[in-house]
Amino acid sequence: MKNKKFFLAFWGIFISGTAVVVLLFYLIAIGKMGYMPSFEELENPNSSLATEVISTDHQVIGKFYLQNRSNIGFENINENLKNALLATEDIRFFKHTGVDFRALLRVLKGLVGSDGGGGSTVTQQLAKNLFPREHLNKLQLVFRKLKEWIIAVKLERSYTKEEIMAMYFNTVPFSDNAYGVKSAAFVYFGKPIDSLKIEEAAILVGMLKAPTQYNPRTRPEASLQRRNVVIAQLYNYKFINEKQRDSLTKLPIKLDFSADTQNEGVAPYFREYLRMWMKDWCEQHRKPDGSKYNIYKDGLRIYTTIDSRLQKLAEESQREHLSEVQQKFFAYWKGKDPWRDFPTEWKAIYNHCPLYIDLKNQGKSEIEIEKIMKTPGKRRVFSYDGGEKDTIISVYDSIRYHRMILQNGFLAVDPESGFIRAWVGGVSYKYFQYDHVNINTKRQIGSTFKPFVYTVAIRDKGYSPCFQVPNQPVTFEATDKRFGLLQDWTPRNSDGKYGGMLTLRKALANSINCVTAYLMHEIGPESVVKLVKTMGIKSDIPVQPSICLGSADISLFEMVGAYTTYANQGTHVEPIFITRIEDRNGNVLQDFVANKNEALDEQTTYVMVEMLRSVVMGGTAARLRYRWKLMNDIMGKTGTTQNYSDGWFIGLTPDLIAGSWVGCDDRYIRFQSMENGQGASTALPVWAKFFTKVYADSVRFKNEINPEHRFVQPEGKLNIELDCGKFLGNSNGEKGNEYE
Repeated sequence: MKNKKFFLAFWGIFISGTAVVVLLFYLIAIGKMGYMPSFEELENPNSSLATEVISTDHQVIGKFYLQNRSNIGFENINENLKNALLATEDIRFFKHTGVDFRALLRVLKGLVGSDGGGGSTVTQQLAKNLFPREHLNKLQLVFRKLKEWIIAVKLERSYTKEEIMAMYFNTVPFSDNAYGVKSAAFVYFGKPIDSLKIEEAAILVGMLKAPTQYNPRTRPEASLQRRNVVIAQLYNYKFINEKQRDSLTKLPIKLDFSADTQNEGVAPYFREYLRMWMKDWCEQHRKPDGSKYNIYKDGLRIYTTIDSRLQKLAEESQREHLSEVQQKFFAYWKGKDPWRDFPTEWKAIYNHCPLYIDLKNQGKSEIEIEKIMKTPGKRRVFSYDGGEKDTIISVYDSIRYHRMILQNGFLAVDPESGFIRAWVGGVSYKYFQYDHVNINTKRQIGSTFKPFVYTVAIRDKGYSPCFQVPNQPVTFEATDKRFGLLQDWTPRNSDGKYGGMLTLRKALANSINCVTAYLMHEIGPESVVKLVKTMGIKSDIPVQPSICLGSADISLFEMVGAYTTYANQGTHVEPIFITRIEDRNGNVLQDFVANKNEALDEQTTYVMVEMLRSVVMGGTAARLRYRWKLMNDIMGKTGTTQNYSDGWFIGLTPDLIAGSWVGCDDRYIRFQSMENGQGASTALPVWAKFFTKVYADSVRFKNEINPEHRFVQPEGKLNIELDCGKFLGNSNGEKGNEYE
């Protein structure tokens, strides 16, 4: 009887307990015990995914993200990572169905407080990553664990083992704002995931237990110990042999750390311009569900026209030249005050300093503020030596120091496709966010505008490059309604020298103001403005004679775009920086091609090619030949504005054209001599260094940027004579197409 009662009691308790457990799991599964993700959510887990910026040579040059997360497929995951994960976290991963019941004892021991170790499978950890836990007490943690078991089983039913492992590697958080193992590989080792060595994979897998505690950058000793635990597990499960284990555990940690921030990396100015452009794009485009795209969460892939190799060469060239010219600039201003004649401008800069504003808001007097602003302290400032340096300097002097740093904008474009290959907006994005390539950043363009005047004169008047013009001042009279002047204007040559007759070729080559003014007087400003608009310049240009000498403010972006016309037999190609945008699944959302229009006839264009070649062969850009030994087919134009505030050079080759600008953000801080301040001295060397580097690397670039290529001459006979020997009868020593 007693046995029967015991038997009934035992089975009653067992069945009741089982029923309670089954009911509990059922209630959890249907969401009655708290939130439970739906089947659709499991099929499409909602995790923020970084948008990737991809160069034309297939490099990820930047990301936009809230969480720096990039996905990767199972087939692309390094075997070392797979083995380390299995050995350390879940050796029975390919055998269980989401919950490993052999590990339940370890889980139970852990819950009661003893050192039982973790029992979560990779699938359970994925469930936790996809649907993170809140701060829970022990009872809530028990329910949460049960919920993760259910989610794990559902995941196993929805995905293959390979997909689950890939999802896990894509969702695990690391330190230093890296999410997913693909991002972590770049952040800590500067390499793609498929290049990770065994010891590197062991470091990353070791971090999964506690990313901050085992961060190899901040806690190298703890990370080393954890890495060796992972290596030991690899040996225990026969993924490596004893010799490998012993040698690997003796290796020190070697990092190639790179925090993935906007200030660092390749093309930071371009990436910021792209980010703002993409925000506008997202406002105008919708997902299939009708919501707007989000560049920080939706994992878009933006395929840009930037060539990371050319971009790096451009940044190197800028840094090399600007570091040299900056020393001359500081030496020139030593003991002088550039703001002496501009007190109002200095006061505006001083009053906009964040520290000044903060002290003012605190109620400090001007005397108190000035004392604090001028008190030296340890601060970090921009430096060409490593990008920045620590020094003892006051806030007051730090402002003045940084305002005297020369800036450079550099833009390189494939003239045929319009693809922007390199975009360098300044010398340091961390310290100077103002982008000097941006289409909205306009500076006075000086003599780089002169070719447009010559172009109209050749097109409309049929002038030959050998046509002679007196080198004498020309007066634009206020009574001539074509010019819209309130008073007479007589431009002068920059060197003050006059006399004799000059061919148009020599005049443009040496950038003679009076000859350009003569042509403007002949054709009028209206026709010139009309031409440059067809060549892609959108900036407001006054219809006044002074534009012939470059008085207008135009962006580097527009100027380089306009010059594509000369390299394309008269076809203007608008520069573009994106080829396509894809969603996270690789679906193309939009393709991009450059806009083109016929701006000039081929004959006029080729005459201008000859004219612009002369600038390089024996004019203001001749140092490209005698100093830089660039003997290939090059045409271009230097530019120097009034008082040497802006130095320009735009140079064209058949395969690539580039524009370079140099100056300070404050136009009144400048060199004050032609020798140091002209565009040939400030801007041209960046161009020259860049192309020297490109041509030196013939293995990578010869098929794309070949120094043997030449500009194309139109078929048939030209109606304009280019041979000055024939045109002038050798009266001035010119012959053939040469410039002497």
